[in-house]
Amino acid sequence: MQKFCPLSEFVCINHHPGCSSFNCHTLGFTWRWNMAVSTARSQLCLKRLLDEQPDNLPKCKQAHLTPQPLATGPLPGLRPRSPAPKSNQSPSPSRVGQYFLLELCEGEETYRAEHAHTKQQYTCQVLPLRGYQERLAAYSRIGHHDNICSLLDVVVGQDRVYVFLPGHHGDMHAYVRSRKRLSEDEARHLFAQVLDAVGHCHRHGVVLRDLKLRRFVFTDRHRTRLALLGLNDCVLLHGNQDDDSLTDRHGCPAYVSPELLTNGKGSYSGRAADIWSLGVSLYTMLIGRYPFQDTQPAALFAKIRRGGFTLPDWLSPQAKCLIGCMLRKSPAERLDASELLMHPWLTNPRTPHHNVHKAQQDYHHRLDQLRETDGEGSCVTVQHSVTYKDGQSVLPQYNKDRS
Repeated sequence: MQKFCPLSEFVCINHHPGCSSFNCHTLGFTWRWNMAVSTARSQLCLKRLLDEQPDNLPKCKQAHLTPQPLATGPLPGLRPRSPAPKSNQSPSPSRVGQYFLLELCEGEETYRAEHAHTKQQYTCQVLPLRGYQERLAAYSRIGHHDNICSLLDVVVGQDRVYVFLPGHHGDMHAYVRSRKRLSEDEARHLFAQVLDAVGHCHRHGVVLRDLKLRRFVFTDRHRTRLALLGLNDCVLLHGNQDDDSLTDRHGCPAYVSPELLTNGKGSYSGRAADIWSLGVSLYTMLIGRYPFQDTQPAALFAKIRRGGFTLPDWLSPQAKCLIGCMLRKSPAERLDASELLMHPWLTNPRTPHHNVHKAQQDYHHRLDQLRETDGEGSCVTVQHSVTYKDGQSVLPQYNKDRS
């Protein structure tokens, strides 16, 4: 019997519980996860800011930094690495421009921040000074979207850049971990918003990479509205945006797709890799654990390369089908974000809608093509758990008659 560990106990190669690092890791040729090491830069690095910034990015400001210690953890560029002496008094928050940096978010160079005058809550992401303009260029390309956090302000520090985004009410990873797993109704409502955000980015030639539940945060206290937090780690496609071939290996261990582990130095489809990560996300939301888990990275990657996972019998056939449409070992067989939005599990087959009828017909044609690739008889009506073994996946069958 395969033994699974809960979300809170998953440990990646760099011993980050739950893969909590927002920027996570980059995969090298030896498939080790390399972690960027922050280093102090000299004043000469500031001369690199003379490049003209994009017109539609917020105007950067020079930070005015106060010498007070941070509330929680060391902030790069503002204090030495040595620990501060213990004191009975509460430490004062550090100030960056017009903002106070309050508490450090778990496992990330991300802080909860507050405007000094308006007391408005913000999220502050800390980036290296070098190349920050390129890392923020995606905000200009995609424009506004309700399910993507907007870039509100940028403050340039001595050797770091502080990016201010709207405040939030927690991320999806922590929410699923606290709830153990979500009902299909709640997961359906939230995952549709995730697909909206990812689909919008893909249509504008932005490949997100490193997609995971932690990157989606709640924008309301009732935890019904989600938004993608941060576009600084994505890739912008230029020229022919239909060609989304990438060569670098980047992502979180539990969410990485098989082709990133098997193609060597070859290229892979960035959008298809994002879709695989979405499949891992939905699986985790509904079942409460990752589809591929192991405490040893080599064993974890071997499981991902094989593509074998199990689905419990209590999951609805349509939910199983949707997960199977994303966790396909072959990238070409995965549905894209717009096709996934037309899946009956999301559109509710008992509620007719004239605006999605044509798109659903296109979806069913695409699904039939996927079924043909599995061979005749591979689609079976699900009554018990469905096991995906050695990459030979079966798509659960559902009733096409939605009258």
